[in-house]
Amino acid sequence: MKLLVRNLAKATTEEKLLTLFKEHGNIQSCNLVLDKDTGASKGFAFVEMPKVGEAKAAIKQLNGYKLAGNLIRVKKAETKKGAEETTEAVAEAKPVIKEKKAAKKAPVKTEETSEMADPAVVWGKVED
Repeated sequence: MKLLVRNLAKATTEEKLLTLFKEHGNIQSCNLVLDKDTGASKGFAFVEMPKVGEAKAAIKQLNGYKLAGNLIRVKKAETKKGAEETTEAVAEAKPVIKEKKAAKKAPVKTEETSEMADPAVVWGKVED
């Protein structure tokens, strides 16, 4: 079971989290989320525990636990609904997006001598 640990002090390390959670069972993984630019902790982490019973016990005992001066919050991490579908949809949409960007950059030629572009050509058919 994957757990979300929030409200961590900036000084909290993965090693401290591993030590704390190992008291409640086996740890499959521990990932302290860091800022890409500064390398500093963002104040939350994910801890994965293979046994659901141990994970639930850790949630019960560690939610509200004081660690490095902060009361941490521990709960089951929620997976994004349709995450796999979203990934597939994004992969399919990328070529379409590139085509639309190219269409916006290229001047639209119409049969009329007007300077205005035909909205249907630029934006495509819009349905409600």
